[in-house]
Amino acid sequence: MAWAGRRGVLAALMGVGLLAGSGALLAFTSDAPEGKASGAWVVDPIPPTPPLTESRDPRSGFVHPGVLVTSEQLNFVSRKVRAGEEPWRSAWLAMQRSQYAELSWRPRPVTTVNCGFYSQPDTGCTAEAEDAVAAYTHALMWCFTRDRRYADKAIGILDAWSGVLKEHTNSNAPLQAGWAGATFARAAELIKHTYTGWDPRRLARTERMLRTVYLPVVLRGTDGTRAGNWELIMLDAAVGISVFLDDRASFLKAIEKWRLRLRAYVYLSGDGPMPYAPPGDAFTKSQLTDYWGGQKLLVDGLAQETCRDFLHTGWGLAAAAHVAETAWIQGRDLYAEARERLTRALEFHMGFELGKSVPSWLCGGRLVIGLAPSPEIAFNHYTTRTGLDLPNTRRIVEADRPAGPPAYFFAWETLTHAGNPN
Repeated sequence: MAWAGRRGVLAALMGVGLLAGSGALLAFTSDAPEGKASGAWVVDPIPPTPPLTESRDPRSGFVHPGVLVTSEQLNFVSRKVRAGEEPWRSAWLAMQRSQYAELSWRPRPVTTVNCGFYSQPDTGCTAEAEDAVAAYTHALMWCFTRDRRYADKAIGILDAWSGVLKEHTNSNAPLQAGWAGATFARAAELIKHTYTGWDPRRLARTERMLRTVYLPVVLRGTDGTRAGNWELIMLDAAVGISVFLDDRASFLKAIEKWRLRLRAYVYLSGDGPMPYAPPGDAFTKSQLTDYWGGQKLLVDGLAQETCRDFLHTGWGLAAAAHVAETAWIQGRDLYAEARERLTRALEFHMGFELGKSVPSWLCGGRLVIGLAPSPEIAFNHYTTRTGLDLPNTRRIVEADRPAGPPAYFFAWETLTHAGNPN
């Protein structure tokens, strides 16, 4: 499919509710085409505000806020938006006009989130994922505007869920916990370290929810029958929650699992004639080939889900980058370790996104393109911070700006990470 049709493909896949990792069905409405979304308070441009500052926990050594975004990153964005520069201004308008920034947002918590494959059943699954995105959106809105209403709305969403949630059940429970846990942790981290209005008892309740309901599930991992994006998303949540909780032991455990999981997700020729098996799982050669979609000829950058579709492959790559970004903030350069795997995977897949012919030896000559989310975070690190040239990825990322719509475990990454040197 030609590159020009990419946005239409993504809109079709995501706007109508895609079956997620053989998981829950989520339907996100699009932003209003004109003006603001109903109930949203549009602030354009961002008002002048004192710069956000960072702190460091003396016990864990973690920098705060330090889950996916930092104070300096957000200060950089504020300056760009106030100056009317692109792509930040368009990304800012997209966020504040979205339904997730509406001050009228009402959380829909449940005690047990029961998620089966293909959203059968969907008891709280869509609500939890959407509420997590809304909490993070409001936390960002607070950081940019310093309007207390946004901070209080983010807190209200977190308080609603921490007051009732007890467990995730059914076949999609680990992935669901990863989706929501990753995003709730980002929201809670921003509010905890930039706002003084969160009642300590309610804050402690959110900390307890993330520590007891989410963290054990996402750190436990999955068996080898699950697609590789599952565990990478779960590790995204585990790393973020660990930083929020100042739990260095869990942080280090998640990083070690990430190292093993990423090498079992993206192939490099140095791995040998067969890809690495998922950590802890024993595969025969034929089982491992089946796990890789029946692909027998292996090339640098091929991913375990390439022959499934590019959307789920994109989820795995995005989650891997999220972990690396949070680790980078905390002083660990996982990006350097993963440089060849991540950059080879991006350039390999983006070539086909741009219309490269699919060879007959690859996935039977048929690929389902539409990689999402746009890989802003990995692209920013390797190009802005380190100066690496990724021509295929650049064309796709720049054409897709501002990245969207938000969903599952990602949101507003053009706004927070495009061209951001911090």
